[in-house]
Amino acid sequence: MVKLGQSSFRRILLSRILLLSVPVLLVGEYVTYRKARSTLLETARQNLTESAVRKADTIEQWAKSLKSNLIGASESSMLQSVDPKDYQKFIAQLGQRLPAQVDCLQLTNLKTNQVIASTCGQQPIQSLPAKFWPPVQQQQTLLDDKSVYISLSLPKQRQGTANDQKVALGAEDFPGAGKEGSDSQASLVLSAPVYIRRGNTLQLSYALSLQSALPVQTSAPKGSLAGYTVAIDQDGTILAHPNINRVGRNIAQEADADRLKSIVKRAIAGGTAFLHLFSFERNGVELLAGYAAIPSPSTKQENSKWIILAVSRLDYALSGLEEIQQVLFNLIVGLVAASIIATLYLSRDLARPVEKLRDYAMKVDTEASQKVPQDFQIREFNQLSEALNSMVQGLRSRAKALEVATEEAQVANQLKNEFLGNISHELRTPLNGIIGFIQIVRDGYCDDRDEEMEFLQRAHDSSMQLLNIINDILDIAKIESGTFSMMLEVVDIIQVLEDAIDLQATPIEEKGLKLRLPDPHDPIIVHADPEKLKQVFLNVLSNAVKFTESGSINISVRLESRTNSGSFNGSGETTTGTSGQSDWVVVTIKDTGIGIEPENQQKLFQPFVMADGSTTRRFGGNGLGLAISRRIMESMIGSITLHSAGVNQGTTVMISLPVNQQSSFYFHSPDLVTEKGNFKS
Repeated sequence: MVKLGQSSFRRILLSRILLLSVPVLLVGEYVTYRKARSTLLETARQNLTESAVRKADTIEQWAKSLKSNLIGASESSMLQSVDPKDYQKFIAQLGQRLPAQVDCLQLTNLKTNQVIASTCGQQPIQSLPAKFWPPVQQQQTLLDDKSVYISLSLPKQRQGTANDQKVALGAEDFPGAGKEGSDSQASLVLSAPVYIRRGNTLQLSYALSLQSALPVQTSAPKGSLAGYTVAIDQDGTILAHPNINRVGRNIAQEADADRLKSIVKRAIAGGTAFLHLFSFERNGVELLAGYAAIPSPSTKQENSKWIILAVSRLDYALSGLEEIQQVLFNLIVGLVAASIIATLYLSRDLARPVEKLRDYAMKVDTEASQKVPQDFQIREFNQLSEALNSMVQGLRSRAKALEVATEEAQVANQLKNEFLGNISHELRTPLNGIIGFIQIVRDGYCDDRDEEMEFLQRAHDSSMQLLNIINDILDIAKIESGTFSMMLEVVDIIQVLEDAIDLQATPIEEKGLKLRLPDPHDPIIVHADPEKLKQVFLNVLSNAVKFTESGSINISVRLESRTNSGSFNGSGETTTGTSGQSDWVVVTIKDTGIGIEPENQQKLFQPFVMADGSTTRRFGGNGLGLAISRRIMESMIGSITLHSAGVNQGTTVMISLPVNQQSSFYFHSPDLVTEKGNFKS
């Protein structure tokens, strides 16, 4: 029955798809727009930074070129041979041969301070210093950069703009933008001495001077990422700017003075990067400025710098964004229309299978299997129908699995409880013995010293038994937590076996058991942890002694060849590859004890499992020895197996390890092995 406020699946599906798809499309358009803007902006920043570096290199090379051309012209042999009356003609010809950026070339008589030849009128372009050059040039001495006198010439500012007033002009307020010359930008004026030979000496007679405006780009059209050039000296004086009225001003007078000072500071420190300016042109017009620094061409001070800026308006740098925005708008309109049409068809195709599955779910009988509607066009709905059809069987199988898991949990809980009871009994028995023996000795109930030593020895034996139990518990805890570690080394397994047998000799004699040992054997070298391997032998031997009331214990050692899927290298590692043969040493310990039923044999290698778990059993133990032994052997790439024909049929335990390839078994020479099992060099 349909309730008020409810709606059909188709209508909800249609509305939800539209509510999700349209905002996603709009967000996608916004993200794409912002990504395109950030990409264009990052490109502009990189290009402006590179442009500033290129502009700085151009100005630096321009200054060096002027110096070298001027020095070459001042040392020209023609000045020695030309008649002073022809100096004007020589200067005119020289001006044509020099680079085009030279605005003026003059030759000045240093004695009279009169311009005797010029390409730009008789007005001196530079006030020459007195005694800057030596009056006589040494023989075979050539002029260098230090012989060139350099000064900076600023253009005359246009009237109508006060120098002490902070202004921010627009690009259309750039008078003289696009013009280059000494009247629109700062110029370098360079002078070099001219020595004329008089007799046997070269005497200072003239000064050759040239003037050249900074080679800067004064315009930056829309879409250009090179930017126009702005040059600032270290003191903050603007040397080049598209607006002539800005040239000669200090950046402290600019509206964006703080950011300009930051640029100067960073550039002097050696940085080449970019910065945004907000008031360097018109207020509210954001600019991007890349910057770089070069040594000042106008001074010989090493730390003096010029800062070269490549400046462009932000809207010029992002001029391509308008086309992208238009494309995105057209795309979003088309996608919204396509989304509406696709949603109508999608809601119909999705609603029909859901309605059929709904009818099946309402009529399904969990006690009897029914076929679910199938053969839908959508693969996922076919999969859903199969899942519904197998749901009941799955629930039943899960119920059975839960029953099995519950039984296993109960068994595990029973084993834990038995282990706790057993371990408490195993711990309490030696502990009570220790306390009792020590109290007897402490209270002085012993008749003589020998009886005291006997009680203390019993207390010591009980404490060692208690220590062994605790060590087993700690070992199994380390194994379960993955922190059990071993130190593998080259050892003689025969020696380790003999050490373990020596430790069990006393219990064997006390019970009157016969011990049959293997025949004398050459050392057999394996890769193992000697202490852990001895622990395995002790666990197996102690079990054989414990569960054998009478009879014998037979120990044998043999070598056998086994086929491996990977070849064993004898160092505790296996290498993948073709199948091969490897030699293994097998230590067999067979007793004539109580034996064990075949169905319980594999359980003994599980922690906490014993053949008799009650505290009233005749034999002690905690059920951990064989579990620890199997983990140790597996860690050393060995194995341990147990076999018994049945109760009172005895037990046979086989311990196997791969033989090291450098074993004396191969070389037939025990002298190759030291006492510690390491090879002699």
